[in-house]
Amino acid sequence: MKTVGLIVEYNPLHNGHYYHFQQSKKSSGADAVIAVMSGHFLQRGEPAMVGKWARTEMALRMGVDLVIELPIAYSTQPAEWFAYGAVSALDATGVVDSLCFGSESGDIRSLHTIAAAMHEESTAFHTLLQHELKAGLSYPAAYGRAVASYLPGIDATELAKPNNTLGLHYLIALRRLQSRIEPLTIIRQKAEYNQQDITDAAIASATALRHMLFEKKALAEIASFVPEGTMNVLRHEWEAGRAPMSWEHYAKPLLLQLLHHSPAQLSMFHEVTEGLEYRIKQALPQLSGPTDLVEKLITLLKTKRYTRTKLQRMLLRILLNHSKEQLSPSVLGQGVPYLRILGFSNKGQELLKRMKTTARVPIVTKVSALSNPSPLLELDIQATSIYALGYASASNQDFFRDYYEPPVRIEP
Repeated sequence: MKTVGLIVEYNPLHNGHYYHFQQSKKSSGADAVIAVMSGHFLQRGEPAMVGKWARTEMALRMGVDLVIELPIAYSTQPAEWFAYGAVSALDATGVVDSLCFGSESGDIRSLHTIAAAMHEESTAFHTLLQHELKAGLSYPAAYGRAVASYLPGIDATELAKPNNTLGLHYLIALRRLQSRIEPLTIIRQKAEYNQQDITDAAIASATALRHMLFEKKALAEIASFVPEGTMNVLRHEWEAGRAPMSWEHYAKPLLLQLLHHSPAQLSMFHEVTEGLEYRIKQALPQLSGPTDLVEKLITLLKTKRYTRTKLQRMLLRILLNHSKEQLSPSVLGQGVPYLRILGFSNKGQELLKRMKTTARVPIVTKVSALSNPSPLLELDIQATSIYALGYASASNQDFFRDYYEPPVRIEP
């Protein structure tokens, strides 16, 4: 069974994702699709608008055969570690033949050329990258400019586009892992990453759709931009008070963490760097009003040097109680230590049977059966509990859902 891997967030799954899904199967000639999907919290340091099991159901209803959770240790990291964790998961299955990702360029050859030069990152390049980041550029923009300085002739503007940056890091991760997986890319269609305006009748970015939901509070507004399965899942989660989730749902537990810890204690959390612990403490007394507290805090903290994404990731690590030691390069560099299965189809069940002999790390389908779970899996379990704090009315089972929820089973 030929299998293609996808790396996704599906926040929410929309028609552009469906196009990518179809083209990935077509270009790879695959019979089955495995998706590595972020859990409750995402790469830009935000809570997912709906939880991981709901988005797993969206994926399965679209036609994905097996959904594997990208551990929280990787899912909210900058491109390098996000890509490394996701690619290591696909590689660890032992059944994935190709990886297909969307990009703005659609040019796999130029990305291969850069990856060949960059997979053994030098001290000189790291110095260039840190210089650009300290100038206040976003990670994709800083990485693009650093590569252009390091490798003359590279178009920094093109490389700075988010999907191109991620694609490059997927290729670098494949090389570092010495993976046999073949990378493929297709051009992103009609809506740019993070594009908030809608310019097509059927395809809009996930950013634009979230903006519509949060601003207009009307689920029907996005019906023409998402598959029917997505609408059904969103409607169910909305009615249950589990959607749409945003940072503001976690303002109180975040503030409790920020107020409870001293600057020295805050400095121990992952992503708290360069004296940000003092900047946080200085900003807290300036917060006013009962609403938009997280947004106000980010505005107070934001400078040219500290981008919104950097600050969101930092605040998320504080909310989740993630220390620098837990997420050190030596820990992350080992790759995913388990494959947490969130859902599968009948064909996905066949893949799981194959993976019992091919997978290079343990396969987890039932958390409650584990006597000694991986420390990274414990972080995923804790993230589920914290995510449930944002629900309109959370039950005890919501807080410990990882122990109760079996993999989602749907045959499209």
